[in-house]
Amino acid sequence: MTAVMTAIRTATAGLALLLAAACTAPTAPRSQASSAASTVCAKPYGRLPAQTPTTIDVIEQAYFCILGNYYSGATMDARSLLTAGFIALTRELNLSGRDVSEASMPALTGDREADWTAFEAVYRKVTAQVPDLSDKLAVVTLEAIVAALDDNHARWVHGGGGAPPGYYDGDGYGLGLQASVYGAQVNGNPGAALPPLFVTTVEGGAAQSAGVRPGDIIESIDGSAPFIDGKPIPAIAALYPQYPQAGPVKLRLLRQSTGRRWSVTLKPGVYERDLAALQGVTSKLLEDGIAYVRVRGFGPDAADRVFKAISRLRTGRTLTGIVLDLRGNGGGSPKEAIRLLSAFVHGKDTAYLCTVDAKCEALRTDDTVELLNLPLAVLIDRSCASACEHFSSAAKDLGIGKLVGTRTAGAISGPSEPYKLGNNTMLAFPTRHHLGPNRETLDRIGVPPDHYVPLTPKDAAAGRDPALSRALTLLHK
Repeated sequence: MTAVMTAIRTATAGLALLLAAACTAPTAPRSQASSAASTVCAKPYGRLPAQTPTTIDVIEQAYFCILGNYYSGATMDARSLLTAGFIALTRELNLSGRDVSEASMPALTGDREADWTAFEAVYRKVTAQVPDLSDKLAVVTLEAIVAALDDNHARWVHGGGGAPPGYYDGDGYGLGLQASVYGAQVNGNPGAALPPLFVTTVEGGAAQSAGVRPGDIIESIDGSAPFIDGKPIPAIAALYPQYPQAGPVKLRLLRQSTGRRWSVTLKPGVYERDLAALQGVTSKLLEDGIAYVRVRGFGPDAADRVFKAISRLRTGRTLTGIVLDLRGNGGGSPKEAIRLLSAFVHGKDTAYLCTVDAKCEALRTDDTVELLNLPLAVLIDRSCASACEHFSSAAKDLGIGKLVGTRTAGAISGPSEPYKLGNNTMLAFPTRHHLGPNRETLDRIGVPPDHYVPLTPKDAAAGRDPALSRALTLLHK
């Protein structure tokens, strides 16, 4: 499957784990009207009933839910949310060829209650003119309000009206979990990517059938170069298809070893997967008694699975070190990241969760976890995000292991909390902001490696793993 499909499924699983989480009480005073509107912004229990249409009342619930519970909701300028929503509303009217004269943005004063009242009045006038578009207009408006938070852990989970005809949601093109570019995985953060764009793995499917190999450089995607003047363009996103459609993609490839240039069209489809690649934790014994453990996500029991894997490798022999491979790890449970850290150090703060007024809670190691007492090297890349960055930053700051590879994703704004809206959709966002053990901001910055070791096309073509080689060298010292 593509990297983005993996990320979506990981995020969905993470949200399911949060369904029992308690909601934070609103921090800002509300009028009776807005308080009533936000009562459904509440703790979700069990399976949600069937989704009902999104309406202006649901948008209002989400608006006040964000202002009352989001990390910076108490201090943000709420006009930014309403402006974003109105922009999306008018854009959809224009795209539908149904613009109406009433669709003019009302004057906003900064008074959250009064601004909402003005927004709602215009919204109702607009949608009354185009009742057949009311569902779509409500969806795009609420999507834009959530997107205006510009937060990598904020999302609105909803059906969106179903997939269009021809939509495919399967295993993808067979290009593997990464298409990396000199140390930055474009699926994690396209803006941080550097040319060239090249294939690192081929898992099967259309890519394998077309003869694509690791190391092949992608010179164009559907006729567009992936980089212009060294900067990535949106065409790269076609390699990581998302809703509303995933269709055939045409690639122009270069194989450096032979100089061959050719084009292939890859159609998404289900293909047989290597079962080992689907496992959350895999392990093997490397040279000189070094244990290699790959953790693809911090899902349920991830830490215990790592401990069991190391225990098996330790049976009948003496281990001299551990390489923990977190490349491609999209995150998951902070609790599992803390438990894994606790096998290497006790009595330490692994991170802080802070309110907008800088009141912070320390996340401590779990000192009931038995120490492994082994030197550690951690492999990271641009696809290491969220809980993976929690682990990586703590490993670096607390001096428990050396980081090798490339900078992490910088997608760790804070743990996402779920809230149920009145149409049985889910709104999720951080109520507190994540800081590293030294109280440093990681979000949008990422964790830099101690040893910068990017992958190159020649490495991928030859099957070399320079980051792993460097990690082994460090552990042998």
